[in-house]
Amino acid sequence: MRRDGSRWVDPAPLEIARPRLPWWTLLPGWVKLIISPIVLTWLVIWILAKLVRLCWYYPLTITLLVGGLALDWWAGHYLVGAVASVVIVGLLVWWWRFTESFTRRCRWLRTEVRRMSVYAWEWRTVMRLANLTGTAKGREYRPRLKRVRSEGWRDKVAVRMIQGQAPEQWTERASGLAHSFHANSCRVRVTGPGRIELDLIRSDPLTGTLPLPAMADASGVDLKRIVIGRTETGKAWRIRLLGNQILVVGVQGAGKGSILWSVVWALAPLIKAGLVRLVGIDPKGGMELGQCPEVFHEVVYDNGPDAVELLEELANEVRARAGEYRGLRRRWSAESGQPFTVLIVDELADVIAYQTDKRLKERAQAAIQTITSQGRAPGFATLALVQDPRKEIVPFRNLFTTRIAMRLDEATQVDMTLGDGVRERGAEAHEISELTPGVAWVKEEGKREPVRARAFYPTDSDLADLRAYINGWTGEVLPFRSPSDGGEGGAAA
Repeated sequence: MRRDGSRWVDPAPLEIARPRLPWWTLLPGWVKLIISPIVLTWLVIWILAKLVRLCWYYPLTITLLVGGLALDWWAGHYLVGAVASVVIVGLLVWWWRFTESFTRRCRWLRTEVRRMSVYAWEWRTVMRLANLTGTAKGREYRPRLKRVRSEGWRDKVAVRMIQGQAPEQWTERASGLAHSFHANSCRVRVTGPGRIELDLIRSDPLTGTLPLPAMADASGVDLKRIVIGRTETGKAWRIRLLGNQILVVGVQGAGKGSILWSVVWALAPLIKAGLVRLVGIDPKGGMELGQCPEVFHEVVYDNGPDAVELLEELANEVRARAGEYRGLRRRWSAESGQPFTVLIVDELADVIAYQTDKRLKERAQAAIQTITSQGRAPGFATLALVQDPRKEIVPFRNLFTTRIAMRLDEATQVDMTLGDGVRERGAEAHEISELTPGVAWVKEEGKREPVRARAFYPTDSDLADLRAYINGWTGEVLPFRSPSDGGEGGAAA
């Protein structure tokens, strides 16, 4: 307001927001008196629920805390300090001297420490910065941190998503979540409606080579569960041969031979017993399958007419055996009296794609398609190895029910091999290190989640032992016969 004859203007009046009081403060006194017992009861229940939740997620910590307080009340501070010092020193010595045993048996302690110090401590901040929270009617909604399980090399973090959220939103932010929680990588798995589990990988348990196990007995070999290595969780890597077709894709040096010979090693007892028959094609002139030709019923070392005729012979046998089973049995079993047949093709592309003779290429493709599409029930399995998974090279990839992706060059090759969406669930086969040949991602038909595993590593001496086992050779040294025995001296092995 300007006064007459004055150049000063009155400032604007002070404007402040009117304070808003909680709605319950406006209630009459008698209403507050009536509802106060209900409010107190609800408050007690809420506190008890928080305590139960705390005990559920930190049982070991709560037990130690209660035990320490009880000991302190009974014996005093000095005894509690002495006991705590002994326990801490003992745990440090245990971890230093017996790391593997400590890691295995102190899983719950490690889980609670990591949940408290890493996830619960930073959860709210990470969710906000990663844009995984939501706001409605002025209220913030956050994903709930559920159970955490630390396995040493990874942490499994269960999460309940907020309403309207999709797992794909978490997949897009997996890399950021990994860095936020100090992990090397993060995989997102759906465990139920509105529930996901984050696999935060901290180290690689598959860095070391795996030696072949001892040869099993024929009775201990199951064609539905052939052991060829170990998964990253420490379990046996089992593949199904009965009623299955397997495609292995990997660049040179990825370790495809490890899978091939691990399968042959596992089948050796059944091969020797005549229950399994191997048929092989090696277009590289026998550089791979020629290391142990005795395990094969028939093997061809080129991609020419002999290889194509062998494929057509197997295709005709598939049709003939299917006709024999008609009306008698629905699938192959050992009681049929016919051997289970496994076709092994090393470098499949040389047979069906790089073949210079167009007529031979068409015949080879038709025969392999017949074996892979119709051989499941009559007892025929295919193990095909190839470097290039493009549709132009392997036009019938969908006929292979189990696909294994070893080290690849490009991310698109992972999708070609394992299918769309598998790479988003963690199957980064193009990021497998060159220093870990034999490591692969496996996608089986009917299973949503891929599995990371490493095959056994067969050495040259292992292949020599395999040949000796199939041929019945022994390393027993017989004594020389003395002249008094009436025979010539000599030794046999």
